[in-house]
Amino acid sequence: MEPYSLFMQTAIRAAQAGEQVIKRYYRSDLDVRLKRDQSPVTIADVETEQAIKAVLRDVFPEHGFYGEETGKDQTRGEYTWLVDPIDGTKSFIRQYPFFSTQIALMRGREFVLGVSNAPLFDERAWAEMDRGAFLNGASLRVSDIGELAAATLSFGNIKTLAADRRWLALADLVRQAGRVRGYGDFYHYHLLAAGKIDAVIESDVNILDVAALSVIVREAGGCVTDLEGRALNLNTTGILASNGRLHERLLAMLAGQ
Repeated sequence: MEPYSLFMQTAIRAAQAGEQVIKRYYRSDLDVRLKRDQSPVTIADVETEQAIKAVLRDVFPEHGFYGEETGKDQTRGEYTWLVDPIDGTKSFIRQYPFFSTQIALMRGREFVLGVSNAPLFDERAWAEMDRGAFLNGASLRVSDIGELAAATLSFGNIKTLAADRRWLALADLVRQAGRVRGYGDFYHYHLLAAGKIDAVIESDVNILDVAALSVIVREAGGCVTDLEGRALNLNTTGILASNGRLHERLLAMLAGQ
């Protein structure tokens, strides 16, 4: 929907600024260090976040900022930007294209805008509350599949799902689903929003990974909750995203019902 709000115009410009940094460093010989949580970080992550933050702060100096590399700054009022400059740093380091930039805007406790930019896929998805969801300018809409036997599901972070109490429930879900894949990262959310798959189940995530994607799926007509069916918040670590029609059935199965 056009014209874009100033929020969306700025978020897209920020994503474009970050993309320039990413493309400059991709396939270069980068030093990699480990953060306290043992996840990798490179100068590309840091400089991409700096480029994004500079664009956002130039237009909205009063807004809060929560970045993967710089953390949370002091709350500055109603709005906070959430940024993961390179979601998929391990993929970036090993030079395969499953990584993206995630930019979300939170108003109060609600996620109201999302931009998911995957430069090596040439995909940019975006959505804003009550304005629809788009991928490279084309409108997005989730599928209308309501039967699990006809549905395609995608799982993320199988290792932690395997260690979860839900593992046996997931096994039953896999047996009943039409197809099961593990597209992962930003990609299965883009597919879900476009109606090409029907649900995503993912564990061990950071809200910075999924906040923007949750807005995109929601504005495409889907539903996104945590694995217990609750609304997402800054502490969410598990995700169920679906076309909406499958959501209650999937939640019940994950609960072993």
